[in-house]
Amino acid sequence: MKYIEEFRDGRLGANLAAALARDADGGRTYHLMEFCGGHTHAIFRYGVLDLLPANVRMVHGPGCPVCVLPIGRLNMAIHLAREDGVILCTYADMMRVPGADGESLLKARADGADVRMVYSSLDAIRIAEDNPDRQVVFFAIGFETTTPPTAIALKTAVAKGLTNFSVFCNHVLTPAALVGILESPEVQDGETVSLDGFVGPAHVSAVIGTKAYEFCPERYGRPVVISGFEPLDVMQSILMLVRQLNEGRCEVENEYTRVVSREGNRKAQDLMDEVFETRDSFEWRGLGAMPDSALKLRETFADLDAEVRFRLPERTIDDHKACECADVLRGVKRPTDCKVFGTACTPDTPLGSCMVSSEGACAAYYTFGRFRDQQATA
Repeated sequence: MKYIEEFRDGRLGANLAAALARDADGGRTYHLMEFCGGHTHAIFRYGVLDLLPANVRMVHGPGCPVCVLPIGRLNMAIHLAREDGVILCTYADMMRVPGADGESLLKARADGADVRMVYSSLDAIRIAEDNPDRQVVFFAIGFETTTPPTAIALKTAVAKGLTNFSVFCNHVLTPAALVGILESPEVQDGETVSLDGFVGPAHVSAVIGTKAYEFCPERYGRPVVISGFEPLDVMQSILMLVRQLNEGRCEVENEYTRVVSREGNRKAQDLMDEVFETRDSFEWRGLGAMPDSALKLRETFADLDAEVRFRLPERTIDDHKACECADVLRGVKRPTDCKVFGTACTPDTPLGSCMVSSEGACAAYYTFGRFRDQQATA
């Protein structure tokens, strides 16, 4: 249990809480964004907010790959699933995400589409081998964490000569999302969202390294601390940010040294670079179209590109009018600010992706902190 129990130790947590109470300057407010949805869930699951001083405020960011995928791209996948002879393979989180007109991959499967949940991209390869007379499409989503496995699947398909396998690529890039947040009007004018620093993602950083975030302090004057997922990881990272801000420092620090290095995983980076290249532009839910913020297959792998093979037209579809998911992803609103949160929109009846995903902020609020605000004002 090493690296688990010791990072959930209540005595150490109390020490960190005392250090935060001591170091947080009562004359200022600290606005810190945890980018990753995994951190959001850890904060709520372990009651980290209850251990923070009142003037240390957490802002929830867009680090949920299921949440940031726009409805148009989801409906393209649903369209693919309904094609004759197609088996669409997807991670489980995508099954229940609502698309246009209440559509979802789960509903498409109920209507007869062959949609299969997989644990890895190589599961899709095995399905293609077992069904040589069917077209198998892997619905690839995620940040840099899940991109190398997709690259491995593509190279495996080439090596095996699989002509019935293709990838619908929706991999997106973390640094570009940080730029999109920092250059958004809400942050620029400082009236809607004030951000003093970032708790940086863990799994992504294991791949791309801490150097990928050095533009953040250099260009935008915001410190970043890479954090692990355990509650003491998150509290230590928040303390490191508070101390940077108190001392007038602005740099990238690494709390998650047991996993993350400055250079990252060079083998994974080389693999990604071999298979993928950046798109000129890609739409994100909440952040809109951003340049160089997503990946597509290189020309050498174009034969395995589902968008090319099936001639998929690009689609732009507005979110559900009652859903505030886009504002939640930008940190403009909290989930509880949404009028349908916990009423029309629940994990059983989601109106937006933030209530579906295991990394979604709305799901975290609903599961671990649904009544927090009501109790605080009672």
